[in-house]
Amino acid sequence: MTTNSGAPASMVDWDLAVSLGSRLAGEGPSVSRADAAAAVAELRAGAERSTGLVREFTGLVAADRTAPVLVVDRAGWVQANADSFATLLGPVIDKLGSRKGPPSGLALAVGSRVTGAEVGALLGFLAGKVLGQFDPFFDPHGRLLLVAPNIVHVERELGADPSDFRLWVCLHEETHRVQFTAVPWMRDHLFAEMQGIAETLEPTGLDDGFKRIVEAIKGGGGSLMDVIGTPEQKAIVDRVTGVMSLLEGHADVVMDGVGPSVIPSVGAIRRSFNERRKGVGTLDRLLRKVLGLDAKMAQYRDGAAFVRGVVDKVGMTEFNAVWERPENLPSKAEIADPSAWVTRVL
Repeated sequence: MTTNSGAPASMVDWDLAVSLGSRLAGEGPSVSRADAAAAVAELRAGAERSTGLVREFTGLVAADRTAPVLVVDRAGWVQANADSFATLLGPVIDKLGSRKGPPSGLALAVGSRVTGAEVGALLGFLAGKVLGQFDPFFDPHGRLLLVAPNIVHVERELGADPSDFRLWVCLHEETHRVQFTAVPWMRDHLFAEMQGIAETLEPTGLDDGFKRIVEAIKGGGGSLMDVIGTPEQKAIVDRVTGVMSLLEGHADVVMDGVGPSVIPSVGAIRRSFNERRKGVGTLDRLLRKVLGLDAKMAQYRDGAAFVRGVVDKVGMTEFNAVWERPENLPSKAEIADPSAWVTRVL
């Protein structure tokens, strides 16, 4: 497998990760060929329609079709995220390799398959959950992924109007595309933060961290960063949490702000979807906690409260100062205190 990062693919068996992840993800709901084609066409049209709606509501201007829109199945999502992981993990792999020295042939072969299996299991679980995603690290300007089988599955599960639900999802994901293409420094800023985490990694600490992850899973508590994060890493994660809360909350505010004018059933969709976000079943809730997905749900809620708090106080035009430079991004603490951000930045 060739990765965007140029990192040695042999350190992680990416082919195994993709193969295993695709098998674990499954194909999704049964859909006729005609219905599948109609869903794909409607999602493409919804993404294109959303660009203007997002621009009008937010005031952010991103060139049309800057980043491609891909309607994919679960296997396609797994492949795309394996590519993205390879890009993000490149600095980590290089760092660990330089500190530990090159492994033997047998150790490399065994280690890469073990790691590939772990990544594949993670991707396989997530591939059945994700409705859409903007991948900012795909050259040159990122790409928007809409996972058609998952969108169809959830719209059926919620009993939602298919056309309304598909446009609602497109509004959220298109907002992410606009955030990164209208704010071009955002991609490099996030990648630099990821590299900062890599710089703090120590091989012995990582090995010990994996042992604690296993214990955390057995005990049913703690997320990945809770068990492997050093104070320095957690400081970076706090900054990234502030950014991700902003991005996710902003997208939620946009989809709910635009929705009533173009999606008749948006109120019912939001109520049903919020219930679904809580997770279903003991195993699902456990995995969400261990993988940090509970924190992800908090990002939507807290980030949306931050955006609404600032916009209600100063208006959308003044709020858009948040996109002017990295220093204007809210900290994790400011996400919980919009007035503090207004005082510092405005």
